Amino acid sequence: MIPITEYAGRDVAVFGLGRTGLSAAKALKAGGARVHAWDDNEDIRNKAEAAGMTLSDINKRDWQTFAALVLSPGIPYKFPQPHRIVRMAEMTGVPVVGDMELFARAVQSLPERGRPKIIGITGTNGKSTTTALIGHILKQAGRDARIGGNIGTGVLDLAALHANAVYVLELSSYQLDLVKSLHCDVAVLLNMSPDHLDRHGGMEGYQAAKMRIFQNQQKGDVAIVGFDDVITQSIAIGLAGHGPGRVVHASSTYTLGRGVSAIDGRLYDNQSGKAELIGNLADCPSLPGKHNHQNAAAAYAACRALGIEQQVIMAGLKSFPGLPHRLEAVGEVDGVRFVNDSKATNAQAAEQALRAFKNVYWIAGGVPKAEGIEPLESLFPNVAKAYLIGDAENAFAATLKGKVALQKCGTLEKAVEAALRDARAAGEDDPVVLLSPACASFDQFHDFEHRGDVFRSIVQAMMPNEIRVTA
Repeated sequence: MIPITEYAGRDVAVFGLGRTGLSAAKALKAGGARVHAWDDNEDIRNKAEAAGMTLSDINKRDWQTFAALVLSPGIPYKFPQPHRIVRMAEMTGVPVVGDMELFARAVQSLPERGRPKIIGITGTNGKSTTTALIGHILKQAGRDARIGGNIGTGVLDLAALHANAVYVLELSSYQLDLVKSLHCDVAVLLNMSPDHLDRHGGMEGYQAAKMRIFQNQQKGDVAIVGFDDVITQSIAIGLAGHGPGRVVHASSTYTLGRGVSAIDGRLYDNQSGKAELIGNLADCPSLPGKHNHQNAAAAYAACRALGIEQQVIMAGLKSFPGLPHRLEAVGEVDGVRFVNDSKATNAQAAEQALRAFKNVYWIAGGVPKAEGIEPLESLFPNVAKAYLIGDAENAFAATLKGKVALQKCGTLEKAVEAALRDARAAGEDDPVVLLSPACASFDQFHDFEHRGDVFRSIVQAMMPNEIRVTA
């Protein structure tokens, strides 16, 4: 835990007691603050109490006594409209902060030589894989890497601040919206496409939130920017002209004059102006597809920025075990492979999965995003048949009609059974049953992890006991 002493002896409101909110409340309490923790959801309150947190209904408190409101990133801050708790803070002049801002201030309060290194990673897609990949490489290189933020462990639940540590942090747009003081020694922006626009008032607000990752960088810092979409290309060019740090481009599409490229699966370091072949990403089984090759290029650049040797990084790329729910191989039945890509909650994420495989029996559906699956039409030839589930079933069927064989299945279990039956019957080479929903999960599941876990369980129940894969 990282104790937050900034509010010692003062009253602080914490609203939203999920993973990050609960860790913030504990860190504030450990630092001597009088914490008033609350959540509107009774089940979440019960879980917080079971975890040892004393609750205090901030709706009934005198807000003039609060030194700050610590807001969970899942609570609407500005759009589509501020949550009533945010409005209450604004009316009483109480500053609103997030857990990442508390962390940033704690780092900044240390003497400069006593501060850890911080690598921040954001983007619409790929940030969890890239965060975990960077952390894995650094650990393999013997560095004291602490991995968290929007992935796995809340930032304030990580081990206490230490000058020799490296904090590798996944940063969501919601978290960045609440950040003012965060200084990233290495800041990574992978890509950008429309997502969460309702929470940012449109694309301009979403981009502004993502750009906050660079806002406190200084001359000696490194900004790594993906170069495979129009938006980040523009950002990269703008930072190179006006940014305070060194800018490194990362691409799996373009051979870059100066940057890191992964072309046809081969990783090249062009940062010196002379291309050096680092290795073949075909030797990295947990990083399939062009999108993962860009993730690898960005991770390589980040680790090089901290002085890790090239071949040490390549060894880390090869040994990376991958992440659950992100092109995760969960088993094989009668020659049919099953891949869990439940994290693909929008069309762009699903696009990466559909590019990675050819003979695909595609399970899609859930709560659809605004763009639906129309952007994926060029990849429909890779789909042998689609199996549709959840709220998006009818809309997706209308998009696919006449273009892809499809079956409305309703539930994930029925979709898996139908996909296996059809893939076996087709007798084609290397069929893949791919769960890549291009949708949120909340119609039938708690979250994308729950959806992926159910998929894995269904598949493993079909497999002989002696060859079942464990998570």
